[in-house]
Amino acid sequence: MKNFIDHVKINVASGKGGAGSAHLRREKYIPKGGPDGGDGGRGGHVIVVGNPNMWTLFHLRYTRHLKAEKGENGGKQRSTGKDGEDIIIEVPLGTIMKDENDNFLGEITQENDKLILLEGGRGGLGNWHFRTSTTQTPRYAQPGEPGSEMDVTFELKVLADVGLVGFPNAGKSTLLSVVTAAKPKIGDYAFTTLTPNLGIVEYRNHQSFVMADIPGIIEGASEGKGIGHRFLKHIERNALLLFIIPADSKDHKQEYEILLAELKKFNPELLDKDRILAVSKSDMLDEELKALISKQLPSNVPHVFISAVAQTGLTELKDLLWHKLNQD
Repeated sequence: MKNFIDHVKINVASGKGGAGSAHLRREKYIPKGGPDGGDGGRGGHVIVVGNPNMWTLFHLRYTRHLKAEKGENGGKQRSTGKDGEDIIIEVPLGTIMKDENDNFLGEITQENDKLILLEGGRGGLGNWHFRTSTTQTPRYAQPGEPGSEMDVTFELKVLADVGLVGFPNAGKSTLLSVVTAAKPKIGDYAFTTLTPNLGIVEYRNHQSFVMADIPGIIEGASEGKGIGHRFLKHIERNALLLFIIPADSKDHKQEYEILLAELKKFNPELLDKDRILAVSKSDMLDEELKALISKQLPSNVPHVFISAVAQTGLTELKDLLWHKLNQD
């Protein structure tokens, strides 16, 4: 989908604090009432909040600057100025914030997670605070503190329980469309999937987990070849990796090892994640061919033969995934 945006840069600024008031009380019967200047209001914060109903940063694509409101100045009769309105930036779960020097500022992973990126300037104190026994009519008050400003990079890494890993046309999109309500684009040409797709897999007893179809990886993806390299970062947030290798592959073991090597080059920590291997498009295989393919596959990774079109092996696959996701 063209609306999938996972990287934006925005200049944000918090609001200036309002100035304190240097007002002196003057009423008809109280000509020398003394100081009664109120405090200035706080400048608006810049706050990031998680929204589970969002899945892209597209709504921020054309946003270049965001500035919170300044605080109002203090008034007479010790009235405090109104605080400046905060800027609330809603982002999907899995969003990371970094400053202009690529320093980590924080991340949003839960619904209603809140991060104050910049605090607004404090309001200045009114002259009422500065009265003393020797200075009974102070004619000065504090100015408000200035706000802050910086460039912030928002980077989305898709949050999912299971991430699908495989070459283009391995059958990832078809599998996602069958086991979830997602409707990814499916075609018989390379790079049908251009953006990550998410779907909820319904399991037994009204339980469920989230599956993500990541655009196909090719050999050299970690160096920037193809389009899969753009989305390797999304795999970092998946709890479990499901490798999809089609039954008609020329060399199942080699295909698996190439995929594994690309993940390792991108981030060696990805190899620490649990893995399951599914041989897709296997509805035309007999038991003899399945046994032959099984011998080629790594013995330390559970595997299952599936066919999304014929809907065979899917229950066994769900059971394997659920067990892996919930094992201690």
